Amino acid sequence: MNIATTRGQTKSLSLPNILTYARIAAIPVVVGCIYWQSIMDGPLWLRWVALAVFLGAAVTDYLDGYYARIWDQQSAFGRMLDPIADKLLVASCLLMLAADGSINRWTLWAAFVILCREILVSGLREYLAALRVSVPVTQLAKWKTTVQLVAIGFLIAGEAGEAILPWTTLLGIILLWISALVTIYTGWDYFRAGIHHLIKEDEG
Repeated sequence: MNIATTRGQTKSLSLPNILTYARIAAIPVVVGCIYWQSIMDGPLWLRWVALAVFLGAAVTDYLDGYYARIWDQQSAFGRMLDPIADKLLVASCLLMLAADGSINRWTLWAAFVILCREILVSGLREYLAALRVSVPVTQLAKWKTTVQLVAIGFLIAGEAGEAILPWTTLLGIILLWISALVTIYTGWDYFRAGIHHLIKEDEG
């Protein structure tokens, strides 16, 4: 085994990347708890388990980048996997919440907008990466992600949360709509920046 391979393995097993792996591993647990409680009529405490695991996964979204920067452990593998883990977590939760009726009727459009934006930005980033062009994450997009995760957290708590905080589900729906509206703006912002590079590529 050469030195380059050893260094690559060390970076892939760094704490920031391990936190990202943990976020991905949390997805089937969250989805499974919601499915068991709502679809299979399981006990209500499963919602709290799902919420606890989801919040833990959401926290890792901030910690992995923070530790990667302060410990200088940023890697190509981490930059590739981190946004994928975020999108898998959000998409899985939105689909499961739609399946159990927490997201329904007009609110399905908010989830639809969020999922379409994620696909659009992912495809754009993948294409621009081939051109060696980086599209930085804006501060507004970071705030959008925070609101989005909080909204999903309220919706996961759902009926269980209503016993402690009335209007839990309504708060989740309102925040989901807010994140969907901001998503439209940030999605257009990314698309506009990407189109600029695409036009330059065609003209070149």
